[in-house]
Amino acid sequence: MPLPNGLPAKVTTSHQAKMAYVYIRQSSLSQVTRHPMSTDLQYRLVERVHALGWPPDRVQVIDDDLGYSGASADQRFGFQRLLAEISLARVGLVTSFDASRFAQNNSDWYHLLELCALFGTLIADSEQLYDPRLYHDRLLLGLSGIMSEAELHHIQMRMHAGEQYKAERGELRQALPVGLERQRDGQVLLHPDAESQARLQLVLEKFDELGSAHAVMRYLQRQGLPLPTRPLVGPAPHDVVWQPASTSRVLAILHNPAYAGAYVYGRRTSDPAHRPRGHPHSGQVWRPRGQWPVCLLEHYPASIPWEQYVQNQTRLQDNQNRYQQDRHGVPRKGQALLQGLTVCGRCGARMSLRYSGPQGEYPVYACTRDQQQYGQPRCQEVRAVQLDAAIAQLFLQALEPDNIQVALAACAEAEREATGLQRQWQLRRERAQYEVDRARRQYHLVEPLCGPQSHNAPAKRGA
Repeated sequence: MPLPNGLPAKVTTSHQAKMAYVYIRQSSLSQVTRHPMSTDLQYRLVERVHALGWPPDRVQVIDDDLGYSGASADQRFGFQRLLAEISLARVGLVTSFDASRFAQNNSDWYHLLELCALFGTLIADSEQLYDPRLYHDRLLLGLSGIMSEAELHHIQMRMHAGEQYKAERGELRQALPVGLERQRDGQVLLHPDAESQARLQLVLEKFDELGSAHAVMRYLQRQGLPLPTRPLVGPAPHDVVWQPASTSRVLAILHNPAYAGAYVYGRRTSDPAHRPRGHPHSGQVWRPRGQWPVCLLEHYPASIPWEQYVQNQTRLQDNQNRYQQDRHGVPRKGQALLQGLTVCGRCGARMSLRYSGPQGEYPVYACTRDQQQYGQPRCQEVRAVQLDAAIAQLFLQALEPDNIQVALAACAEAEREATGLQRQWQLRRERAQYEVDRARRQYHLVEPLCGPQSHNAPAKRGA
C-alpha cells in the first residue's frame, strides 16, 4: 500500500537516509558497443530511484562491470564494491534492470539476498520493489535468481551445441599453430617461410632421435637455434616471432595434433577442482586423446604421420617417470648405464639410483618403493659397476658381426646432421639478409632534408 506521499510502504525514512545504488552491467564489450539502447535503459533507472524518494546526492551508479559476465563475481569489482557497501550498512536501496544483471549464478545471488536481508536493504528492478526480509518477496527474488541461472545455462548450451556441430564438419575456425596459414578462401596450407618449416621439422626429427623434449631444447640451445612462435595478440594475421628454445615451446609443438594433419576440437575442458583461487578463467585440464569430441584426420597438411604423433604422445607420457613399472622413463645423466631401466626381480618395481662411496663415485641400483611407501626396509640393491660391465659386454658381443655397418651408419648420421645444421644456418643468413635489404629499401624511400635552404627546414638563428 502506498504512503500518503505516494511512496511504497516498504520505503521508510531510514532507507532514504542511506545511499541508493544503481548497478549496471553488460556481459561483453560487443553488447556495450552494438546494443547501446540496453545500456541506456539501465542508466534510466536513476529516474526510478528519484521517484522512490532518494535525492540526487544520495544516488550512485556502479557501472564498473560493463563488459563482464555475470556467471561469476570474480573480476567484477563493481559487484564486490556493492556487497562491501551493503555489509557496512550504508545502503538503503540497490536496483538493477533485472536479477540477471546482479548475478547469473545462485551462489552470488543468494549472497546478495542474505546481506540485504541482514542489513535491511531494499532491492528493486525495472518493475517491482522487494524487501528481502519479507517471505513472499524473498520467494519471488529466489525464483528470479533461479530463472536467471537457467537462462544462462540454456544460452550456453545452445552456443556450445552449435559450435560443436560446426566443428564436427571442420568448419569452425580455430587458431592455427606456427607453420600453418589460412588463405582467404578458408583453405589451410603450409606457411611459405622455409626457415619455420625447417625448424619445426628439426624439432620433430630430434625428438625421434633424442627421446625427450628437454634434450631437444638443450640441443637447440647449444646450436643457437631459436623457435618460431605466433603470439595470438591483436587482430589477425599474427606475425611469426622468433624466441629462444624452451621445453614448454618444444612440448607445444610435440603435443599439437595439427602438425599431424588432425583437426581437433575439445582438447581441454574446465574443471572447478583445478581452478586456483582468484583465477576464474583457469582450471583448464587436458582430455585424454580418446575423449576428444571431434578429431578429423587428414584435415591439414601434415608434417608427420598420425601414427608417429601417437607414438610421440606415448613416449612423452612414458618420460614422466616416477619409477612406475608400466613406464620406461627417459635416459638421464649419470654414471650408471641402466638408469631408469632396471626392474626389481623380487617385487617388480622400478629401481632408483643412488651413489655411495666417500666421493659418491659408486652408483647403486636400489629398490626403495617399500621403504618410501610403507617405511619397510629396502627390497634389494645392486652395485652398478659389475652389472653395467656385464651388460656392456653382452651389447658389444651382439654388435660385433656388424661393426663395419654400424660405423658406416654412424658416419652417415653425423654427416646428415652436419648437413642439416648447415641448412638451418643458411636459412638464418637468408632471413637476416632479407631484413637488411628491406631496411635499406625503406631507408632510401625516405626523402632526406636538403639543409637550411629547404622550405621545410627551420632557418638558422642569427642568419
